[in-house]
Amino acid sequence: MNKPILLFAQLALSLCVALNVYAEDSVKISLSDQEAAAVGKRVWQNECGGRIDGLTSWNVGEDFPSLGIGHFIWYPADSHDPFEEKFPTVLAFLQSHGVKLPDWLTPQTHCPWRNRQEFLDDINGTRLQELRQLLAATVSLQTQFLIKRLEDALPRILSKSDSSQRAILSKRFYRVLDSGAKGKFALIDYVNFKGEGVNDSERYRGEGWGLLQVLQGMSDEGDPLISFARSAEKALTRRVANSPPERHEIRWLPGWKKRIERYYSTQM
Repeated sequence: MNKPILLFAQLALSLCVALNVYAEDSVKISLSDQEAAAVGKRVWQNECGGRIDGLTSWNVGEDFPSLGIGHFIWYPADSHDPFEEKFPTVLAFLQSHGVKLPDWLTPQTHCPWRNRQEFLDDINGTRLQELRQLLAATVSLQTQFLIKRLEDALPRILSKSDSSQRAILSKRFYRVLDSGAKGKFALIDYVNFKGEGVNDSERYRGEGWGLLQVLQGMSDEGDPLISFARSAEKALTRRVANSPPERHEIRWLPGWKKRIERYYSTQM
């Protein structure tokens, strides 16, 4: 085969690979039951210290509660926050797996507490007790939801990316994914932690901080986990610098950086 034909064949093969990844409905994440349990436990630890009471939280300075092992956002009816709401999707996922929800709760139900004080005043009320019981009993299903979200993340990212970027973004995603259990956890945790990075509303000064932006900022040399973590740290530092001053996001950055560092420094 002469050189021009060989180069054309290589280019065609690369294009087919990229298009195949782009066309897939989802990426398959293979985890053993033990690995999945470890992922769920560590996400729960990251988000709320692995405590039952942490499954129903409302952080100071936020206009919504954060629920479950992934601290999934749930908005009151009149909320206008820009961050992607996930708790109703989690409820629908639980229902689809045969979980019976409390009578007052459906995937269409808005958060019934209008602000943090109302939430805290009702912290030992029937609804929040039932929520904690539900969430404590469905940790493994919530973990499956997190895994499924990552499986859907790459096609979602590629569909929102310029065609010239798709091959390199896919390559970097798989470099992290194929680096072992820690790489799988890093991707699962970061997508839950800061999203896919494709929503236009999740931007400060036009710049995002999700998985898309982390993949864009990665180096293609050296340890993929370290490259991923360093890019994530830069994305979050940029987010804080761009954030509205009244949100005072600098208070969260040291904890975010420690969380990211553990992607490569902590054993699964």
